[in-house]
Amino acid sequence: MPDLDLAAVLFEQAADFVGVYDVAAGWFTRVNEGGYRLLGYASAQAFYTDSARTLQTQALPQTEWVALLAQVRRQSGHTLPVEVRRQTGTTFWVDLKLHLFWHEGREQVLVQFNDADCLHRTEQQLAQSVRRFEAVFTHATIGIIVCDRQGGIVLANEKSHQLFGYPAAALLEARIEDLVPDAVRGHHERLRASFNAHPQVRTMGANRDLLARRHDGSVFPVEISLSYFHLDEELFVVAYIIDITFKKEAEQALLAERRHVEGLNAELERKVADRTTALLVTLEQLEQRQHELRQALAAEQELGELKSRFVSMASHEFRTPLTAVLTSASLIRKYPATGQQPQRERHLDRIQASVKHLSDILEEFLSVGKLEEGKQVAHPAATTLPALVAEAVAEVAGLRGPGQRIETDLDGVAAVWLDGSLLRKVLVNLLSNALKYSPPETRITVQAAIGAAGQLVLRVQDQGMGISEEDQQHLFGRFFRARNAANVPGTGLGLYIVARYVELLGGTIALHSTLEVGTTVTLTLPYENNTAD
Repeated sequence: MPDLDLAAVLFEQAADFVGVYDVAAGWFTRVNEGGYRLLGYASAQAFYTDSARTLQTQALPQTEWVALLAQVRRQSGHTLPVEVRRQTGTTFWVDLKLHLFWHEGREQVLVQFNDADCLHRTEQQLAQSVRRFEAVFTHATIGIIVCDRQGGIVLANEKSHQLFGYPAAALLEARIEDLVPDAVRGHHERLRASFNAHPQVRTMGANRDLLARRHDGSVFPVEISLSYFHLDEELFVVAYIIDITFKKEAEQALLAERRHVEGLNAELERKVADRTTALLVTLEQLEQRQHELRQALAAEQELGELKSRFVSMASHEFRTPLTAVLTSASLIRKYPATGQQPQRERHLDRIQASVKHLSDILEEFLSVGKLEEGKQVAHPAATTLPALVAEAVAEVAGLRGPGQRIETDLDGVAAVWLDGSLLRKVLVNLLSNALKYSPPETRITVQAAIGAAGQLVLRVQDQGMGISEEDQQHLFGRFFRARNAANVPGTGLGLYIVARYVELLGGTIALHSTLEVGTTVTLTLPYENNTAD
């Protein structure tokens, strides 16, 4: 009995809401004073007789109430956040605690809660602050980097990783000096120490150009603003970074255009002064010169684009085999003993393969030069097609990957009258592409047949990665690479050369491709099935 009295005292003296809910009756049979006062009732009786008979703003649907009771029964207790109403109609949030027990053969629920409205509002404000931070920092369209006093990067948004070419989150393992060019790294460390001593919100590099260093070592022009904050007495510096490459290029282009326009204006003024009597002739000449100038500018722009693509392609394509040659040559020095001949031969094979790759690239460049200078012409002769196809297949045999195979179906086509050397180069190029862009365990097919009007139809079909419709429109241009093949070595000249060779042979070329299915290249060539005489 003393235990019951003590429980009753604790029940009544509790400052939070404590009530006994009768499951069968559907309402509370007992509530403490602190509880009904928290809900705004003058007495416990007023609370018992409230017609609303619910603590929430709206009564819980029967299905949800049954499910909640089932969960409480399984767990012998349950806690959940609930918005509770007062008798006045106002609401506040609580953490509702439910405990199941039996008393005098009736199922009862002990209900406890206190006012958690302030905590709930604080949580909402915190969530809003986090969302605002993500909107301002994480998704900012400029690079934002936070570093500590020692220059260690502690926070960097996604744009910063894009600007500096670092993988996701990799900047957090770097120092701020890793992002400046090597030539000014020591000077930057002194500038950082000076800023730490006297932090202030300002821009960097007043009246001078700033350069930043990417992960691959390349540099680009930037504009940088600095701010700072203190956290737990520790100084943190915030850098806001904007890539101004396009701005600088636009400025240079604008200056060049201005000088060009000034030159044209000076020339025009002189001619107007000197040839007033011949105004119509001068205007006609000026229009002609403007037209020629536009053509020259267009040609120069095209040449510049080709030159840029060539330099980019050549630097990439030459670097890989040259690196392999240098590495293998260096490793050969480490195997001086006679018993290490297999190791030397392995590296010599690698050198030989790399040199062949370089030779093939140079051969493509020379072929393009001959074609564009008009030095390459066709020399038709009697050609045995099966032997020519066999030679082309043998020449690319070393390029086959695991399980790749080349099948031929020449449909009885034998002697043809055309330039066999050009046709072999075309087939070697097409087969090389088919092997290069096809996965292991796939088939490449070479088919030949006699088409309508005495034409030879050759098809090379693969089961490779395919080419998008958008890229197919540019495949026969110089230095063009399909976007899904950017990671595969190549010069972008192969199909350009093939198309020109087919043109010299008097034929046409067609390409059909589907992504992740494969590519079919069809050559239609005129020929005469005659002997040499």
